[in-house]
Amino acid sequence: MSERASVFDKAGTLGHDLSGIRLVVGLGNVGAEYERTRHNAGFWFADRLAQTFSGRFAEESKFFGSMARVRIAGNDVRILKPSTLMNRSGLAVVASALYFKILPEEILVVHDELDLMPGVMRLKIGGGNAGHNGLKDITDKLSTPNFWRLRLGTGHPRDFGLAQAVADFVLSKPNAEDEAKIFDCIEAALKVMPDIAVGDMKRAQRMLAPLS
Repeated sequence: MSERASVFDKAGTLGHDLSGIRLVVGLGNVGAEYERTRHNAGFWFADRLAQTFSGRFAEESKFFGSMARVRIAGNDVRILKPSTLMNRSGLAVVASALYFKILPEEILVVHDELDLMPGVMRLKIGGGNAGHNGLKDITDKLSTPNFWRLRLGTGHPRDFGLAQAVADFVLSKPNAEDEAKIFDCIEAALKVMPDIAVGDMKRAQRMLAPLS
């Protein structure tokens, strides 16, 4: 049996409320030029999560990123910001999951979502990647799409009447109003992190419903 199989073969029926989230992954690009871009919404969440629960990031080469450890609702939760290219984010996720013996259903990936407008977010498990290269690589490296996602809406260029290419749009900065809406979603999600940490996903989804 492979190392990956030995860690991930216990997942069983995914989406139940028996497992809490043990690893939160915020997706983004490393570098000052990317800090305020839409594609870094996952990093924004990770930073606020660590700040809220008194965590401090440290670079961890064996996890291909920066990691912080926090306690939420009595549970240990690790927060990961991959330092790889976006399309290699799965390297960081699978390295962390294997090391800490974390199942896919115990992982929450937070990312920007083109198909939702700013001010809208959704918490879900599984599904496709909607063209998001970070999600695609994580799915490939975990060999399953059945991990949790917090989708932070940024809108699509067509929603704003723009002819801009998607790749350019996600690497550009939102205006002040849209950025504020994204951060409103982040703050709302932080309030349900105790539910997420203990695995009460239904309650978390219910609490986030007004922004869904």
